[in-house]
Amino acid sequence: MARLYVLLFLLQVVLAACALISCLSAEDGTVRGLPRFAWVVVILFFPLVGSIAWFLAGRPVTEGDRRRGWPAADRRPVAPDDDPEFLKSIDERVRRDDNVLFQRWEEDLRGREEDLRRGGQPSPDGTAPPAGPASADRSPPREDAAPRDGERPRDGERPEL
Repeated sequence: MARLYVLLFLLQVVLAACALISCLSAEDGTVRGLPRFAWVVVILFFPLVGSIAWFLAGRPVTEGDRRRGWPAADRRPVAPDDDPEFLKSIDERVRRDDNVLFQRWEEDLRGREEDLRRGGQPSPDGTAPPAGPASADRSPPREDAAPRDGERPRDGERPEL
C-alpha cells in the first residue's frame, strides 16, 4: 500500500512540474482564466487540482486543440521542402543563375572565337587583341604542371567521377 502512495505522489509531482513548465512557457496574453502569476501560485499550492485546472482551463488554445478534430488542412506546411512556393522560388533562382552563367560562357566563347579568327593580329580598327586565356601564354605546357582554369585536362589527368 505504501508503494501505491509513493507512486501517486510521484505522479502528482510530475504532473505539477509539467503544468508549471507549460504555464511559464506560455506566451503573454494567451493564458486563459487567470493571470500567469495566479496560475503559478495555484499550481504550487494545490499541485493536483491546480495542475488539472491549468490543463483544462488556463492553457492557451492552439489550432489543433480545438474540438473540431484534426487541424485544418489549409495550414502552412511544416517543412520547407513541403512548401510549393519555396520550391518554386528555389527553381526560379537556379534557372536565373544558370542563365547568367550560360551568358558568361557564350560571351567568353565569342571572345575566344574572335581572337582565333584574328590569329592574334591587331583588329582592323588598330587595337590589339584582348588579353585573355586564349591569347595570354602560348608556350607549350610543362609536363608536370596542372591545367589552368578553362584548359582541358591532358590525357591521364582527367578526374574520376
